[in-house]
Amino acid sequence: MKFEKIKSHAKINLSLNVLGKKKSKFHNLETLVSFLDLHDDIYIKKTNKKNHIIKFTGNFSNKISKKNTISNLLKILDEAKKLKNQKYFISIKKNIPQEAGLGGGSMNAASLINYLIKKNIISLTIKEKQNLCSKIGSDVILGIDQKNLVLAYKNKIKKIKKNLKIFTLLIKPNFGCSTKNIYAQVRIYSKPQFFKIKSKNINFNTLSKMKNDLEVISFKLYPRLRKLRQFFLNIDKNSYVRMTGSGSTIVGYFMSKKAALNAKKLLKKKYKNYWCNLSKTI
Repeated sequence: MKFEKIKSHAKINLSLNVLGKKKSKFHNLETLVSFLDLHDDIYIKKTNKKNHIIKFTGNFSNKISKKNTISNLLKILDEAKKLKNQKYFISIKKNIPQEAGLGGGSMNAASLINYLIKKNIISLTIKEKQNLCSKIGSDVILGIDQKNLVLAYKNKIKKIKKNLKIFTLLIKPNFGCSTKNIYAQVRIYSKPQFFKIKSKNINFNTLSKMKNDLEVISFKLYPRLRKLRQFFLNIDKNSYVRMTGSGSTIVGYFMSKKAALNAKKLLKKKYKNYWCNLSKTI
């Protein structure tokens, strides 16, 4: 049997506001999420082995634990007898760096859930899907459809019916950020802003005026990120620059590919050892 291929796209937070803390000690967030043409490749086929086989390859496959989002997902599905004792061989080529704020592992799990549902391998109610995603990671649910969306107050998800058509230049230092440590230092909360937002009002100009609440903390913990962002800002005054998630990737947003390519040349000259990727929203 041949492998089937699934694209697991990178997730970026165009903006991110921390609204408060839940009883579960996790934080209430509101965020505008988009997906990039940058993606991991997931290959899947049935196997007659007694156990699932999970392999990671690619530039960012090092140090991925045996206990990961995919193994966790398959374990949960097996325990619920959703896979009817069928085992799978899954190979994932990692093109998305880890600890980057790009949701690589979470989007892998979301992409696999979506595939299993579309192929009628598993059947889930909306509530079961939400519960399954929450057991794996708080942002897994955002990647089920891999469409632009708004996560608003009280976890309400609203799809953005609009192609943003933005070029993105991603640069990641040779270190990652600890999401746990960053959120542990959040003391100031924002007020909800996105519950009335409309797709037609989301454009390059409005996005440029938004923010990421985690930047202040991340820049304090990792001063090199602040310097990287400042250098990036000085390249093109018509673009805007923002950290995605809890970092460590800094993203520049451009209206034209030519401007993004010019910025890439300057960044690569200054930061030769940093990962840099030119992508666009899908």
